[in-house]
Amino acid sequence: MSLQAFGYQQQLHRALTPKDLVIYGMIFMVPIAPYSVFGFVWHDARGMVPLAYLLGLIGMFFTALSYAAMSRAFPLAGSVYTYAHRGLHEVAGFFSGWLILLDYILIPALLYLFSAVALRPILPAVPAWLWLAAFVAFNAAVNLLGIEFTARVNRYMLTLELVTLALFVALGLFALYTGHGAGRLTLRPIYDPQVFSLATIAGATSVAVLSFLGFDGISTLAEESGGDAGAVGRATVLALLLVGLLFMLQTWIATDLSRDMRFGSPDTAFYEIAERAGGPWLRLVTILAVVLASAIANAMAAQAAVARILFAMARDGKLPAILARVHPRFGTPYVSTLLVAAVSLLVGLLFAARVDDLTRVVNLGALSGFVLLHLSVINHYVLREGSRDWLRHLLLPLAGLAIILYVLYEMDLAAKRLGAAWLVLGALYYVALARRGRKPLALEA
Repeated sequence: MSLQAFGYQQQLHRALTPKDLVIYGMIFMVPIAPYSVFGFVWHDARGMVPLAYLLGLIGMFFTALSYAAMSRAFPLAGSVYTYAHRGLHEVAGFFSGWLILLDYILIPALLYLFSAVALRPILPAVPAWLWLAAFVAFNAAVNLLGIEFTARVNRYMLTLELVTLALFVALGLFALYTGHGAGRLTLRPIYDPQVFSLATIAGATSVAVLSFLGFDGISTLAEESGGDAGAVGRATVLALLLVGLLFMLQTWIATDLSRDMRFGSPDTAFYEIAERAGGPWLRLVTILAVVLASAIANAMAAQAAVARILFAMARDGKLPAILARVHPRFGTPYVSTLLVAAVSLLVGLLFAARVDDLTRVVNLGALSGFVLLHLSVINHYVLREGSRDWLRHLLLPLAGLAIILYVLYEMDLAAKRLGAAWLVLGALYYVALARRGRKPLALEA
C-alpha cells in the first residue's frame, strides 16, 4: 500500500533491503549489550541473569509479533505512535508516541554514559562531558548524511561486535572448563531454587529488557524500506530472536565464570569477568568494543529512530511542524536529528551520576508504549476487521500484554514516578495543543 493511500507523500529515500533492516535491528539492540548492564541484572536477579534475559526475550517476542502485524497494516514511519494512532485512536497515538519518546530520546544519552564509564579507567583525564559531546557530534553527522551511509556504517559495526562476542565466548568457555569459576556450565544461572521468586526475576527483567529495546526501531524505517509489506515485520522478529539467543549465551557463560567473584562496581562487572576469562588485554578489548557498539553504532541507530518518530508526529500536527522538515539533498529529517542530538547531550550531563535511574526510566517509556501496541492489534484486527485469527490477533497480543504489565508492576517506584510526571507533562501539552487549534482533542470517539 502506497503512502498516498494514507494521505502522505514519499519524502524519505526507499533504499534499505531486508538484510539492512535486520542489521539495523541487531545494531540497535547491540549483540554485546549485556556487557554494560550485567552487574545490575546480576544483582537484581541474584545471579540468574540468563533467566532474566529469557523472560525478557519471551515478552519481547510477543511484542515483536504485534509490531509485525501492525507494520503490515500501516507501513508508515512513526512506529508505535502510528500504530496506536491508526489502530486505536488519535489520543492513544499521541500518548504512545509521547511514551516511546521517553525511551528513544533518553537511550542515546544512556549509551553515551555507559561508554564514558567504560573509558574512565583507560583515559581518566578526559572528562565525561567531552566524550558526550564527541559522540553526539559524530552520530548526528552520520545520520544527517543519509540512511544509505548509516546502513553501510552499521554493517561494519555489527561485524566488529560479533567478532568481539565470539572471542569472549571462546575464551570464557576455555576458562570455565580449565577450572575457573564454576568449572563448567551449570543450570544455576537458569534456575537457583534457593533464591528464585517471580518478583525477583520480574524486577531483574525490567532492567534486562533494556538490552532488547531497539528491535521495535526497525518499524521507524518503514518508509525507507525497499522490500514488500511484510519485510519490516519479518526483520523485527528475526533480529530479536538472533540477538536474544546471543544475550543468553554470553550471560550464561559470564554468570558461571563469575562464581565467587566480588565485583568492584556493577558498572564494571562484565569487564572484570572478561579479565578472568582472558586477562587484562581481553578486558581492554571488551571495553573498547562496548564504547564503539554503544556510543557509535547503537546510539546512531537510536538517533535515527527517534528522529523519524518526531518526523511522523510533527507531520500529523502533534509536534511543531519544523520537526517534519526533510533535507532536500540527503532525504533525512534533519531538524529532528539535530534536536535529538542536543537533548542527548543535555540529558547525558544531567544524569552523569545516576546511570541506573536513567536505565529504569528508559525501560518504563518503552514498555508503556508496548502496552498500547498490543491493544492496537486487538482493536484493529479483531474488533474493527473482524479477524478470526485468534492466535495472532488476540491470544499472542494478550500474552505479551500480560507479561509487560507484570514487569511494569514490579518496576522501581522512582521510575514509575518519573514516568507519571512525563505523562502529566504530555497531557498538559496535548490540551494546550488542542486549545490552540492545531488538532482536535477528539475525545468523543
